[in-house]
Amino acid sequence: MMEAALNALPNLDDRYEIHDEHVQEFKRNGHIQTLNVLNAGEVAAYRRVISSAVNQRNEEKRSLSERDTYGKAFLQIMNLWRVEDTIKKFVFAKRFAHMAATLLEVKNVRLYHDQALFKEPGGGPTPWHQDQNYWPLATNKTITMWMPLVDIPNPEMGMLTFASGSHHNGAVSDLVISDESEDAFEQYVRQHRFPLVRPAALKAGDATWHTGFTIHNAPGNHSDRMREVMTIIYYADGTRISPPQHQFQENDLKTWLDNKAPGSLADSHLNPLLL
Repeated sequence: MMEAALNALPNLDDRYEIHDEHVQEFKRNGHIQTLNVLNAGEVAAYRRVISSAVNQRNEEKRSLSERDTYGKAFLQIMNLWRVEDTIKKFVFAKRFAHMAATLLEVKNVRLYHDQALFKEPGGGPTPWHQDQNYWPLATNKTITMWMPLVDIPNPEMGMLTFASGSHHNGAVSDLVISDESEDAFEQYVRQHRFPLVRPAALKAGDATWHTGFTIHNAPGNHSDRMREVMTIIYYADGTRISPPQHQFQENDLKTWLDNKAPGSLADSHLNPLLL
């Protein structure tokens, strides 16, 4: 039965061409938008299995009014590839991995983790932050694919917004997603006058890509529909683990890197090669 379900899903191992101008844009800005990464049939097929898994595994029972800023920002289900082979087929897609490796200008990438980010109708904004503040990885060759599984017709449904060029300064704060990170990064972004860039709209199956150090946020979801997004985080093969700088990096070391020793290669069984 499972094999039949897997075989029914579209194969995503062909290549989506990334050209040198895209690589240079990504290197310069720390983010890029790619259209039609999945066609309508492909995204519809995978949306069914991803949305079903999120609904089954979502343990958030509180109303929005009972949650803190982080809890209001999105429903978050991680590493679905380990529990659903159908989703593993999506997360391990060579189409995506080749795009990630090309944008990073590396031969191969490893998986850090996947993450479904569903922002509910009326859900709050995602504060300014840098993803890589959570990651004990000794590299700047990290990248996240952010793919909507439904159309996002306007920014007010929770479109990802980038402080363009902010990745060049590396880590600028130890603050994780919170009201404090919103205030601190807002001030930093204003002081450095980074252009704020976000797509006017995205179709299901389009994607944005950003580095681990690119400062970004998202407005709340002011629509009456769930903003369904699937993300995959990649890093360059050969990356080593850095000593954790705070509790959140210690947690990530245990959860996503199998608690390997700092200084060793980030190549645990949780971090497979994808090309």
